[in-house]
Amino acid sequence: MRLRKGLVLVLLATGISVAQKDQKKTPVAGQKSLSTQQLPGEDAETRITLDVTRVNVLFTVTDKKGRFITDLGKDDFDIVENKKQQTIQEFTAESDLPLRLAVLVDTSNSIRTEFKFEQEAAVRFMQSVLRPRTDRMMLVSFDSAVEMVSDLTDDMKALEKGIRAMRPGGGTSLYDAIYFSSKDKLMLDQPRDKFRRAMIVIGDGDDTESRFTRDQALEMAQKADVVIYAISTNTKRDDQDGDKVLRYLAEETGGQAFFPFKVEDLDQSFENIANELRHQYNIFYRPEPLKTDGLYHPVLVKTKGRKDLVVRARKGYYAPKF
Repeated sequence: MRLRKGLVLVLLATGISVAQKDQKKTPVAGQKSLSTQQLPGEDAETRITLDVTRVNVLFTVTDKKGRFITDLGKDDFDIVENKKQQTIQEFTAESDLPLRLAVLVDTSNSIRTEFKFEQEAAVRFMQSVLRPRTDRMMLVSFDSAVEMVSDLTDDMKALEKGIRAMRPGGGTSLYDAIYFSSKDKLMLDQPRDKFRRAMIVIGDGDDTESRFTRDQALEMAQKADVVIYAISTNTKRDDQDGDKVLRYLAEETGGQAFFPFKVEDLDQSFENIANELRHQYNIFYRPEPLKTDGLYHPVLVKTKGRKDLVVRARKGYYAPKF
């Protein structure tokens, strides 16, 4: 397809602009309706907008001990797409972007014994990260269905009330919760590069009832430019299958998974997440060659000649198809 001069392509998952057509009404608190509204493969509501010809990638850099490195410049980085070196058009160091956060809390029977642990985790994270009038957070619970407990807001009292009111019971629909939180909420605020989108999943990583698969949920998170952070409620010291799922989702989106063994260990995990959300770099580049094939394009951000540093970024994006 021929693109008009000045027309820009916002690429899904790393700086994509998405317009929503005929949006559904926002579920009200108490309605467990999200997981039954759409079947896999139904995506008629999402319309891709030709708007920008460049991709943006937000990322963090730490040393081997996890300390943030904040004094690097454009010439310190290389970016590679599909094994082809790309030209960095713009580089910024972002430390104060407004946050759009989704906290997903597992309320299934499988975590009943750890449920108070989850509630405490959600409250502590909110108190340590949210800035009134700047950041917004939504609260979602998931068991056999997905419930919007609180829509995006900066009202900490309302959020805490919602957290305290949740009760465990039913199966587990983790992937549905990720899918709908990404598509119906976190994808909406534009322009995409002016907000930092993150999802904090608090649970054991198991899924028994989702209509969407793990990879469908991951794809939607990538299309919404969402970074996933996971707080495992597995308090045993062995690696469960759910832990592997949480680790995979976090790594693929440029986030991290944390495995605290008691509530007292949560503060350090939340401090790490909060610091990472406030300390990141932003690279813009125009893909060469520019493709609108609807496929996943791997991206690698790396430092030049600095093997002592660790770059944490999403591993790619989905291009729109025309």
